[in-house]
Amino acid sequence: MAGHSHWAGIKHKKGLTDQKRSQLFSKLLKMVTITARQEPNPKFNSQLRTAIEKAKENNVPQNNIERAIKRASEIGENLEELIIGAYGPEGTTMLIEVVTDNKNRAVAEIKKILNDNNAKWAKSGSIQWAFKHTTDPYRPNTDSYRKEKIGQYKSASNPCESAKRWQAKFKHKIPVEIKEKIQNLIKELENHGDVQQITTNAEL
Repeated sequence: MAGHSHWAGIKHKKGLTDQKRSQLFSKLLKMVTITARQEPNPKFNSQLRTAIEKAKENNVPQNNIERAIKRASEIGENLEELIIGAYGPEGTTMLIEVVTDNKNRAVAEIKKILNDNNAKWAKSGSIQWAFKHTTDPYRPNTDSYRKEKIGQYKSASNPCESAKRWQAKFKHKIPVEIKEKIQNLIKELENHGDVQQITTNAEL
């Protein structure tokens, strides 16, 4: 029985690992598709180029990447980008970037996550003034740079950063016990398959 339990535990862990990998691939490929809409050739689309690099660095098969680019021009492909604002504990705020093929479902599920973690949905556009767009620094396209940074990208909470990112204009200091609550909220949001990026003004 002990051997059976051990094998069952291994299968369970493998199942969780496979599920996380599948979720990661899905997020990466959604970003490839959404950024390919403007220009499907990565030579002329820096955001698509970044999305493809992130996908490759996380071992997404080339065939999957090519299909994701092709989907961008297919009729019926209805991926939609959303910027969701939320109020967290202690007056903190956050922007949640979403790419989804079902807006109503994504909104309902994210609202539930917020409610379960004592956070509140913010009216559209009401907190974006507290954030600004920043451009990622240029990343040299060299093997040595890739090897140096690949571990960072693989372990990043969000693998799908594009050329522009949100950044809080002012950081908000919070007590340690509140910090843990916000970190738990962010972790739960990141586990949602449609959430691509979360930016908060909380000083974590």
